Amino acid sequence: MKPVDYVHGYSAHESRRLGDQADTLAELLHAGTAYPPGSKVLEVGCGVGAQTVHLVAASPQARFTAVDISADSLAAARARVTADRPRASVTWHQADLFDLPFPEATFDHVFVCFVLEHLADPQRALTALRRVLRPGGTLTVIEGDHGSAFFHPDSADAHAAIGCQVRLQRAAGGNALLGRQLHPLLTTAGYQGVTVRPHPVYADRSRPPLVEGFTRNTFITMIESVREDALAAGLTTPEAFDRGVTDLYRTAGEDGTFHYTFFKAVAVNPDWPPSPRASR
Repeated sequence: MKPVDYVHGYSAHESRRLGDQADTLAELLHAGTAYPPGSKVLEVGCGVGAQTVHLVAASPQARFTAVDISADSLAAARARVTADRPRASVTWHQADLFDLPFPEATFDHVFVCFVLEHLADPQRALTALRRVLRPGGTLTVIEGDHGSAFFHPDSADAHAAIGCQVRLQRAAGGNALLGRQLHPLLTTAGYQGVTVRPHPVYADRSRPPLVEGFTRNTFITMIESVREDALAAGLTTPEAFDRGVTDLYRTAGEDGTFHYTFFKAVAVNPDWPPSPRASR
């Protein structure tokens, strides 16, 4: 989980985009996610803390540990959470997901949001997390799927611009279409009781906060940000990419609509080390 593999980059602009995304989608993505008082919760790949603030708001008496491989992201996360929830119980660790500095069965719950899509081997990551999650503990995973994006007015150029981001993420070792794979990934990694639920986002002019917060400031901003990389990789031309982005902005106009689906999975860690039966 190296910083260079994060296709969106580590700019202040990206930090704002992540914050907009988390705040806009908090009710949609975090509904039903709350942890008992005193429980130990690990957030892996916390980034700039965009999701952390919502986790601690929903479970103010839980004890959180937030991990990220980027020192700069951790500093931003600490500042964000301290400003928003100064009394929250959060400890911060710079560490690699594949080499977490915690004993076996340390945590009651693990939360992973928008992390697996950036990894070359998400199944190995899920297996590694079982080591630090106690038997009977739960894992919550949230991922998007760019293949779920459809909109009006429809546009081949807009789909092609989205495709540039998908191809760049694949070249970086990730997978922007990961949401649809959560159930097989979790079951193959040995988790039990796996449930995956779609969480669709739909925006039109009757829902201005979603149009602004998600369609414009989250999704289109993300696609715009890969323009130079897409051109450098020879995936498109300036004219074609700009037509695609222009058409995406039309979906956020008066007569536009935009749809996207996130997938949220919850699973149980049966045991660690895996029993002979589970490993077969």
